[in-house]
Amino acid sequence: MTLFETLQVPVLAERMSRVKESPSSRVADRVRAFQEAGRVVLPLTIGEPDFDTPDHVKDAAIAAIRAGETKYTSANGTPALRKAIISRLRRKTGQSYGTEEMCLGGGAKQLIFLAFVATLDEGDEVIVPAPYWVSYPDMVTVNGGRPVIVGTTPAEGYKLTPGRLREAITDRTKWVVLNTPNNPTGAVYGEEELRGLADVLRAHPHVSVLCDEIYDEINFGARPVPSAVTVAPDLRERIFLVNGVSKAYAMTGWRIGYGAGAASLCGAIGTLQSQSSSCPSSVSQAAAVAALDGGREFIDRTVRIYTERRDLLVAGLGEIDGLRPTVPQGGFYVWTDASALMGAVTPSGVRLVSDADLAEHILETSGVVVITGDSYGFPGHFRASFALSSDTIREAVAGLAHSVSLLRRQR
Repeated sequence: MTLFETLQVPVLAERMSRVKESPSSRVADRVRAFQEAGRVVLPLTIGEPDFDTPDHVKDAAIAAIRAGETKYTSANGTPALRKAIISRLRRKTGQSYGTEEMCLGGGAKQLIFLAFVATLDEGDEVIVPAPYWVSYPDMVTVNGGRPVIVGTTPAEGYKLTPGRLREAITDRTKWVVLNTPNNPTGAVYGEEELRGLADVLRAHPHVSVLCDEIYDEINFGARPVPSAVTVAPDLRERIFLVNGVSKAYAMTGWRIGYGAGAASLCGAIGTLQSQSSSCPSSVSQAAAVAALDGGREFIDRTVRIYTERRDLLVAGLGEIDGLRPTVPQGGFYVWTDASALMGAVTPSGVRLVSDADLAEHILETSGVVVITGDSYGFPGHFRASFALSSDTIREAVAGLAHSVSLLRRQR
């Protein structure tokens, strides 16, 4: 036996058994496989704007490169970006945050992960309302915590209610996650709803709130989207706001997110980042400054387009027998109840008993790709994106209608 034959691969840590591959990544792999086979695919799975980053933002990045702003920055970002974020937070929340009360990261996703790294001990609980963004439970689990999934209902607007929150809190509860506007449902918490949740939290001072507001500029109602810290400023030390430039400014690949909350938490996140990725990209930070300080023309224009696409997709899905779409208040997804199709039989004789069965039938018969509701902790549904051209949306709706028409259902 040679030396090379005796070498072994590294043994993975036990924690890796707790985390699953992102459902979005699995779907992307499936789409690529179909495309490589020469199949036409219509992905209603897009989780990013289909618009290009605004020119003034790209120009700011180019200028930063030419000026030599390509070195390490503080783990907490450049002074210019911190100033832009402080101004944006004041406009949005009415609260004045200090530089020690904010943190920067490679996207909002990284900051949520690092917040859990910094705060969760083995067995700590995190309340996650369902439907939820696919990454929350696994982020909690891989960091030793226990996600406590709390179901919502269509009648409640797919939102966490004070009563359900009160019932879910225990002595081990560390966080409750609020995502508003919500991915996948598009639900937006109003001020009165946030006040009701805050009333519950005042009786439980050991519980903090992680507010994921990454879609707050893509909303179809009141502006700005209400923030928990605005309606409950007395809980400010227990509220961690997370946001970024990815969705509002079509900057998903630039990877800049920011958080605001207690100085101790933000300091801990900064320490973790200094020992992992050192700092966010210097060039991306310059671009983010231009985005945050550059006015609302791009946002207002794209939201008008999103509104037209939303109405087109909702109307199209609503005309398909067996599908019940929910009109989103924010984000760029339509959450659709497809539970009436469960138990139906495909032309090949397969009975649909799961979300995966339905998604596979749709993909095979029309090339349309959706992300299944069980990925969001809510089976019997699917998420469809309208971050696509109107022509693509029409084509996808026609494909869905065809796929559903092929099913044999008991009446």
